[in-house]
Amino acid sequence: MREISVTRHLPRWLAGAALAVLINPLALATPTAQEIVERANQASYYAGRDGRSEARMRIEDNRGQTQTRQFTVLRRNVDQQRQQYLVVFSRPSEYRDTAFLVEKNPAAEDDRWLYLPAMDLVRRIAPGDKRTSFVGAHLFYEDISGRHLDDDTHELIETTEQHYLIRSTPKDPRSVEFAFFTTWIDREHHLPLRVEYTNAAGEVYRRMESSGVEVIDGYPTPTVMRVQDLASGGQTIVQFRGISYDLDLPANVFTERSLRHPPSQWLERR
Repeated sequence: MREISVTRHLPRWLAGAALAVLINPLALATPTAQEIVERANQASYYAGRDGRSEARMRIEDNRGQTQTRQFTVLRRNVDQQRQQYLVVFSRPSEYRDTAFLVEKNPAAEDDRWLYLPAMDLVRRIAPGDKRTSFVGAHLFYEDISGRHLDDDTHELIETTEQHYLIRSTPKDPRSVEFAFFTTWIDREHHLPLRVEYTNAAGEVYRRMESSGVEVIDGYPTPTVMRVQDLASGGQTIVQFRGISYDLDLPANVFTERSLRHPPSQWLERR
């Protein structure tokens, strides 16, 4: 009987991969929880060297009353871990020129500053305030630049055809209001598409969802975010547009001077 080669008709690179699997079945093993959350963190917050997006935010309370905010987000990767963010508001008029600056450093506490133009005041946001409301929305200050991976212990609790389910438990329970949170991470793009926060009583009280994924400048990017406060019934929906990556934003954009004098040449759509 003629012997058939499983790799004869495959491209060279694919044949090599097939042989690797035949020799070592563990080549297709599920990644660890730490590997999954690291990939998700990179996909969510570190796409490209830098980035820009415009956001329209609608805040709804449990009575159906709404407020809107519009702002532009600039982001720059300093290296593979450290980042800088600048958020500048344009609407409504009472929030115009309000600005938020973040120096993200996973090796230490992030530095955050908020500029209030009505008082011409730059206020430093204390580490203990990072999980408080961001300009009256259901987002927290920490949600803008992301939570440090090392602040939690991560466990892979389920793998489905579409998602990895990760349970993350805080290493310092006294520093947060949740007992743990569960994240649904898309297996194709590594994007976290749903996060649910559970309190000490075992109740899910907060949910964040990302949707409308588009490939922009080569990077899969969610264009809609929804944050629900399941305890109060309120929610915030953020729609992103004018998204672009790899703009080569200069470091001097992310300074205290930009809080009072926003860099208009970078805030405008290019």
